[in-house]
Amino acid sequence: MNNDRSSSLLPVPLGLLKIDEEVNSANGVRPVWFSLVLPTYQESKNVPTVVERLTELLDRKIPGEYELIVVDDDSPDRTWEVAQSLMPDYPQLRTMRRIKERGLSTAVIRGWQAAEGKILGVIDADLQHPPEVLLQMLDGMEKGADLVVASRHVEGGGVSDWSFIRRFLSRGAQTIGLVILPGVVGRVSDPMSGYFMVRRSAIAFQKMNPLGYKILIEVLGRGKIREVVEVGYVFQERQEGESKVTWKQYLEYLGHLVRLRLDLWQIGRFVRFGVVGFSGVFVDMAVLYLLSDPSTLAWGLTRSKIIAAEVAIANNFLWNDAWTFADISRGQKGWRQRGKRFLKFNIVCLVGLTLNVLLLNLLFNLFGVNRYLANLIAIAAVTVWNFWLNLKLSWRVTEIKK
Repeated sequence: MNNDRSSSLLPVPLGLLKIDEEVNSANGVRPVWFSLVLPTYQESKNVPTVVERLTELLDRKIPGEYELIVVDDDSPDRTWEVAQSLMPDYPQLRTMRRIKERGLSTAVIRGWQAAEGKILGVIDADLQHPPEVLLQMLDGMEKGADLVVASRHVEGGGVSDWSFIRRFLSRGAQTIGLVILPGVVGRVSDPMSGYFMVRRSAIAFQKMNPLGYKILIEVLGRGKIREVVEVGYVFQERQEGESKVTWKQYLEYLGHLVRLRLDLWQIGRFVRFGVVGFSGVFVDMAVLYLLSDPSTLAWGLTRSKIIAAEVAIANNFLWNDAWTFADISRGQKGWRQRGKRFLKFNIVCLVGLTLNVLLLNLLFNLFGVNRYLANLIAIAAVTVWNFWLNLKLSWRVTEIKK
């Protein structure tokens, strides 16, 4: 392949799997409205047909307002080269060849990162997703939906010729998803769908961390999705090539559910918050000793404790601001913003201290719990309280910056 054809490939975005909200046109003209990504691997026989059918449909619906982006994972059958050869005949077609990364979900996100549209979509390139359904889906987006999903489980939907085992596995996977992530998976009838479109602003700046091939669950879990519309479609049997569904993908799906569940619970952030809180205990004890011990300053115990507690709170705030909530505080720079966070953190901690004392007395005096066990329970409960309230109040995302 010559250098001219090589240079016509889209560069593969690097770094975090985040999508910008601002659309910067690569060719200097007005950005398109709709960007449709086709993730491919070993689809050289299907790509010409699907590009032709999509072009025919979208040229009638939104002429000049769309782009098609084929993102190929360096297929041995050179799918990317076939797509690239079609570009002179289809000026709205763009092609990306990924060499180092692999996986359907990340391919979709990389395609969206390179896309110019305000509406981002994905469709399989194997023609199992009927292109004609796009017209109804686009109608839903035009009416203001944040997410439009093509579903096999609503009126007008279905599967063409699935075996009992495949139907069982599909429904079983959905049921497991409802158990692990009810608030995410339960929002749509077909969370396993790989055929949908989403408003760019609904997922802008959200760090994606997909595992496997069910990208819709990632979008539902991490995006700011308000209105959802579902459109029925009948899943078609593959005409060319081989199915890529394996047991490994089902295992990756389960792993994705668990990882997303833990991320939404913010377990990692909570652990960091706990470590910082533990360090504050030592700061509190050290300052209390320096101020109140007869061998040092010998100040009064109450005054010393108040100062020690405030120093510990300041210590905890600085570490939380720089580490636990660093991703949020980076978007809220400046001494004024930091001062507001510190004031809120102080208030939350003081309220937490009051709750700690009340809960300790309730458990010990009313329920007869051992004083040390009661204290441990109170500390644990107030730690969760402090973390959650600080997340929602002190480090609340009030504005988004690039």
